Amino acid sequence: MWPFNHLPRAELKRKYGFEPSDSWLAHLRRSSLRVGGGCSGSFVSSSGLTLTNHHCAQECLSRLSTPQHDYTQKLFYAKTAAEERVCPGYEILQLSEISDVTARLQKATHGLAGEAFHTAMRAESARIEKECAQAVGIKCDVVSLYHGGLYELYQYHRYEDVRLVFAPEAEIAFFGGDPDNFNFPRYDLDLTFLRAYEQGRPVQTSDYLSFAHVGLKANDITFVSGNPGSTSRLLTIAQFEYLRDHQLFEALLGLARYRGFLTEYGKRDPEAKRVSSSELFWVENVFKAIRGEQQALSDKAFFEGLRARERDLRSRVAADPVLKSKYGGAWAAIEKAQARQAELAKEYSWIEGSDSRPSRVISPFLVWARQLVRAAEERPKKNEDRLEEYADAQLPSLEQRLFAQGPIKIQFEIAKLAYDLGVLREDLGVDHPFVEKVLGKSSPLELATALIKGSSLQSVAGRKRLFAGGKAAIAASKDRMIQLALAIEPDARAIRARVEEEIEPVITKNAELIAHARFDVYGMNSYPDATGSPRLSFGTVRGWRENGKLNSAFTKLGGAFERATGRDPFALPRTWTEKEERLDKETPFNFVTDNDITGGNSGSPVVNREGEFVGLVFDGNIHSLGGAFGFDMAQNRMVAVDARAIVQALDKVYGADRIALELTGSAELAAPSTKP
Repeated sequence: MWPFNHLPRAELKRKYGFEPSDSWLAHLRRSSLRVGGGCSGSFVSSSGLTLTNHHCAQECLSRLSTPQHDYTQKLFYAKTAAEERVCPGYEILQLSEISDVTARLQKATHGLAGEAFHTAMRAESARIEKECAQAVGIKCDVVSLYHGGLYELYQYHRYEDVRLVFAPEAEIAFFGGDPDNFNFPRYDLDLTFLRAYEQGRPVQTSDYLSFAHVGLKANDITFVSGNPGSTSRLLTIAQFEYLRDHQLFEALLGLARYRGFLTEYGKRDPEAKRVSSSELFWVENVFKAIRGEQQALSDKAFFEGLRARERDLRSRVAADPVLKSKYGGAWAAIEKAQARQAELAKEYSWIEGSDSRPSRVISPFLVWARQLVRAAEERPKKNEDRLEEYADAQLPSLEQRLFAQGPIKIQFEIAKLAYDLGVLREDLGVDHPFVEKVLGKSSPLELATALIKGSSLQSVAGRKRLFAGGKAAIAASKDRMIQLALAIEPDARAIRARVEEEIEPVITKNAELIAHARFDVYGMNSYPDATGSPRLSFGTVRGWRENGKLNSAFTKLGGAFERATGRDPFALPRTWTEKEERLDKETPFNFVTDNDITGGNSGSPVVNREGEFVGLVFDGNIHSLGGAFGFDMAQNRMVAVDARAIVQALDKVYGADRIALELTGSAELAAPSTKP
């Protein structure tokens, strides 16, 4: 997962006999995109046509859905430009520039500790991002690499008008469902076509990926360009232990309970199943991923390998008096901070950390209320004095999410909030002051009903009025959700302040020291942990050996029909069964490579050495779940949709001539060879 400006070209040339040129890299970087709330994608035509995963477009599809047409489940194809549907609150980011700001941030925080360190870091980052994002349509992020060993500024071109062009049925986008998830062989057409618009017109660009004329075969070199979300390979043992014994355990417990709630809710009636299906899909996917991470850290041999790696670095530091004086105390400081984090984690998660654990259910009403309350408080401040998510460089994205239009399922939201309030009472206890403040004498269902029915925040116009009205409008509001957000805001800010004084700056500052210790001992010969920023991975098409058997690198279209049972989750959509005879069943469908990826790479393009589009990343195999903490090239595999299957499906199944014309310049898709 190499940053584009730190690619080890000499290693590429030595290992694969290929060294990409500056123009090759620049074209791929500009053609690659960050899509929606944390996925990847790519331009695949000169008119802003964007290809990503179906599961990456779930938020768009859900917001467009109605009881009459569920876009999360059914086929959508805009046969004309006029039929393309706006995705509410959706954005596409295209990386344009990278610059090193390490010296500036280290100068701003030099000699500081605790809250002063955190405040200086936040203020200087806000200044840098504001200076960068002067023009409309520009977004800037300061990115920490190597856990503070390097800081870089990423400038993006931001497209906020994104429209839905094509999405297949969920039956084929997620064929095999949860049983097949993170497994292989797979037979999924997990894709969605979107389009970026600017000033009401499709984006015109020369930076897009052409579909390859020659398909992949075994051992071909492959490149994956995307936005891997987060890995934790460079953490300390104390941090790994906190993840294993606290964070991941609590997340799994919460997700398991919530999965049960959603499953039961979906049994109420067809509409209940429709409105809860997307959330259940997300929960099952995250549960399986986190379970894999937990299993990796619980493996004694694997964990001992992590210990040995830390022992080696610490012993080398301890053996050198200069290094020992600079870095020797860093590990103990982080261990102490992690112990403090374990003490505060449960309260922080409920009171402030609205998205700090994936097991937490969050009402959009409460999210809107907190954002409005905090925006009213933060926006009058100087940019560098605000909470980081309300800095000038972040406000356009926040406003787009805050004002996104979408259907609100009131009964579902009441049920979710009642569930969440019940778990709050169970986790913190009936007598906890925060529980008493929130619930009072009400039951979870009574309070949830009163809060949501006593709120008008489902109105975009209402949210805009409160945002524009600032403190006065918030103080005068009789909205029940706004009143709750105001009531709990002092508690939330208090516990956030404790974390930002006692934990975050200690970990950040000492992680920087360990990063520099690693540079001094080993050099900068490895890539940094994933941070959600653009990266490039290189590898080859190859299967893997397991239980004495070699798993093939490719599946074929015909395999989907052989695997189909006609029953969920192995039921093919009617469009496929009716067109079965038209398909070339020898066409490669899905394939695996040994590229290093993680969550966030969903929707990433796979390209060949010519820089042509050959596949679409949508998953990893079961061994990839431990990839958060280490990469095993022998077993970890990325799973992608083959470009040849995309061509076949658009042409033979869906008759999507308009997309065909954009992808190839011809309404008749010229499919490459079907032989892998």
